[in-house]
Amino acid sequence: MPRRGRGWAMQGEGRFEVRHTPLTVSMLEPVLLTLIQQKAQHGYSLLSELEALDLGTIHPSVVYRTLRELENLDWIESTWDTNQTQGPPRRTYNLTDQGQNALLTWQHELSKVQSVIKYLLDAQT
Repeated sequence: MPRRGRGWAMQGEGRFEVRHTPLTVSMLEPVLLTLIQQKAQHGYSLLSELEALDLGTIHPSVVYRTLRELENLDWIESTWDTNQTQGPPRRTYNLTDQGQNALLTWQHELSKVQSVIKYLLDAQT
């Protein structure tokens, strides 16, 4: 049975498996904010963008739950797009001013740990 939480790096006996790590999940919030900042999008297109960024192992329910949490924080807002030619209306997400501030905070925090990440990556060479 696969272990969860601590020890995830030892699963698969050193092989890279298709799964997400705690680091992957922690990146979801700033990635969603960045994607929505770039252009207003609906959930399905965000899932496609996550897949393109190799974050496709995160279950869609986690992505949609995170979007609801970001909306509850007033970092994003959504509207229903009823102008589509096919299918049901879709919820389109936009970044708010508070979301822009949150994204700036994320970018600041990420830049602080960038040197640590570089150190860890360089330690293997």
